[in-house]
Amino acid sequence: MVDPLTVTIWVLVITVLLSAVYAIETKDLLSSVVISGVVGLFASIVFLLLHAPDVAITQASIGAGLVLAIFVYALKNTTRWEK
Repeated sequence: MVDPLTVTIWVLVITVLLSAVYAIETKDLLSSVVISGVVGLFASIVFLLLHAPDVAITQASIGAGLVLAIFVYALKNTTRWEK
């Protein structure tokens, strides 16, 4: 019998990996930044399920929150140019 927690963790890990690949492959920078925030949020959920609440809180606040805000701020203050 497979443990439901193990299945949940594997589904979240696969979601994190697929989201990371999508964030790398997409051409739109804002979409890439938002997806990378989603990757950080799902990673913090994985850490919480693995009984590491201190790492989960740090990942959610710094990895998914602060870094996302800094990247969005940087994107808003740059000009867009196309080749």
